[in-house]
Amino acid sequence: MAVPVFCNSCLCEPRNPTPRFSLTSCGHVFCEICLQKGKKDECLVCRTACRTLVLSKQISPDIQSLFMGVDVLCKKYSKEISQVSEFQEKHRKHLLTYHKQKIAKLEESLKKVTQQMQQMQCMKPPEKTTPLPFSSTSRNPFSIPSRKQNVYSSYSLHSSRPSTSETMEAMEIDPVPSPMRKV
Repeated sequence: MAVPVFCNSCLCEPRNPTPRFSLTSCGHVFCEICLQKGKKDECLVCRTACRTLVLSKQISPDIQSLFMGVDVLCKKYSKEISQVSEFQEKHRKHLLTYHKQKIAKLEESLKKVTQQMQQMQCMKPPEKTTPLPFSSTSRNPFSIPSRKQNVYSSYSLHSSRPSTSETMEAMEIDPVPSPMRKV
């Protein structure tokens, strides 16, 4: 059932011959007789500046919906909403299918690479751990020096520096240049 239209000033309803009704931008409805009595571009109820729109069957659907019954609006919009929902669901399913296929391909690639790595590890001879060659004068850099081996105490007592060859033997040399060092 449609909402009854009536003038917000004189409370008259449409009848034959019907005066035209207008809707103001502030949301009030007036018959053309009352609208002519008031000031131009001013609402008769709230006295604010407003524009008016003559109500007819040619007005926009948004304005027409203001005068429709809620039950009619619910039926109309529930149909539209269900169409939109079905459309969006179809597209979500399509996207989900795409991502599932992409994940399956990536998992298959990962599985192949993992198998290849395992095969390569089986073919590779086991790494032998060989101790680093140390000369009799050099020490393990990771061991804690004993009192007899303390370089600093011998340095301070004898005030002579170790020779360059002894220093070179104690140093580990990395044959691969470091990315941090300029070569």
